[in-house]
Amino acid sequence: MAPGQTRGHRSVPVGGLWRALGLTLASAVVWGTAHVAAGRRAAGFALMGLLVLLVGGAATAGELFQDQLKQLVVQNTWLNVIIAVLLALAVVWAAVVIRSYQVVRPVGLPAAMRVASTTLVVVLSLLICTPFVYAANTTYVLRDTLSKIFPGGDKSGPKVNAANPWKNLPRLNVLLLGGDGGKDRTGIRTDSMTVASIDTKTGNTVMLSIPRGLYGFDMPPQLQSRFPNGYTGEVGCGVVGRDCGLLNELYLYGEKHPELEPGYEKGQRGPHLLEDVIGYLTGLKIHYYVLVNLSGFKDIVNAMGGVTVHIEKRLPIGGEPERGIPPSGYLQPGTHHLNGEQALWYGRSRHADDDFHRMDRQKCLLKDIAEQADPQKVVTHFEKLAEAATNTIYTNIPSALLPALVKLSGTVKHGADITSLTYNPDKIPGFHTDRRADATIIQVMRRTAANAIADSENPHKPSASPTVKRHKKKTPTTSPTAGATASNGSVSLKNVCG
Repeated sequence: MAPGQTRGHRSVPVGGLWRALGLTLASAVVWGTAHVAAGRRAAGFALMGLLVLLVGGAATAGELFQDQLKQLVVQNTWLNVIIAVLLALAVVWAAVVIRSYQVVRPVGLPAAMRVASTTLVVVLSLLICTPFVYAANTTYVLRDTLSKIFPGGDKSGPKVNAANPWKNLPRLNVLLLGGDGGKDRTGIRTDSMTVASIDTKTGNTVMLSIPRGLYGFDMPPQLQSRFPNGYTGEVGCGVVGRDCGLLNELYLYGEKHPELEPGYEKGQRGPHLLEDVIGYLTGLKIHYYVLVNLSGFKDIVNAMGGVTVHIEKRLPIGGEPERGIPPSGYLQPGTHHLNGEQALWYGRSRHADDDFHRMDRQKCLLKDIAEQADPQKVVTHFEKLAEAATNTIYTNIPSALLPALVKLSGTVKHGADITSLTYNPDKIPGFHTDRRADATIIQVMRRTAANAIADSENPHKPSASPTVKRHKKKTPTTSPTAGATASNGSVSLKNVCG
């Protein structure tokens, strides 16, 4: 009597079942394995060839067309295509696994064994589908996030020429705003205001940091009839320069007075008023703005796994010395890995030094975050990161410009020089923050910005202005306030942050 056979019963092909399951598992990795083993060589080799084409094509595209792929994944149409391809691939791969089992499954299996083996194959198919479904869901979240952050409803910026976005735009000027909105705050005060002026060919960038305490400044021509003596804030708010008339309260003023920026909705009026005013102060045309609500900034840092920074001096966390409220803790000097809350206070703390040191720390923090973004952590925490970004970042940059911005950011990251210019009275002759920013001070601001930009555009040539010099250091420092400073107050961000 044969093994596995009892008197009066047929043998149960247990060995054949294990072989079939093994071949099915192998086919899940290398398509066509089961078909070749079953003698269906044409079908088997065709499946193997198709797999090689898929894997080889994906690897080749990833290696040779990285820049183009980065530009594709910020376009809704292509994201929809990617989602469809991923889901289709999941279905096809599962179908290959199931069909592989069918061609090698032994006949004559008892019902219980058929059910058990079929269940195992279905589970294997689901496991195969899971990565593709996860990738499709992540792509969907990316598409949804981009649609929310870049809705395209605010058409204030220049019209985008998709074929050549920078044709008539040699420099792109973006206003970066950090707002302090939160549960314990009424409205938003923009305590961080920086203009990033980017050369669209070379990627060389000048970052102009505007003091939040600038006050009584002359307004653009269209607003001078309302503010003939400079910005004074709300009527009856107090003493200009101490209680009101400050640049960091202009966002809230614009939101409360829609007539200043007609045609814009709530949430857009404040940023556009700042665009107009800061553009007037610096003599630059501001094309777009990006507003980051600092209350959600910590969530972004946490989703990225934290950030490592060099702290120059002990920085208090919270506290209000003028009201006798002590800090809740301190950030100690040295190089430390900070979580979101700590990183937020590294950028916001101001009682240990002044606003100008704080502005330098904020630029260094952004630089550190950009350089330390770990792709693996970004992918594994993508949904948290996307949710934090959606609730934290607001902009009028149109989605049609995203592919060009992705390409430009690659230029900035690989070799472009980023110059930092902080409007600091101690470094810029003729600039003051202890008196009203009248026409004379505004002329200094414009001239300084123009000189810094001209120097950035011609980094290896003598500066056109005797007040502009470019300094390099062989060994970068790690202090956010160190580095060689030009006579116009500008310094390479490499030297500022190390």
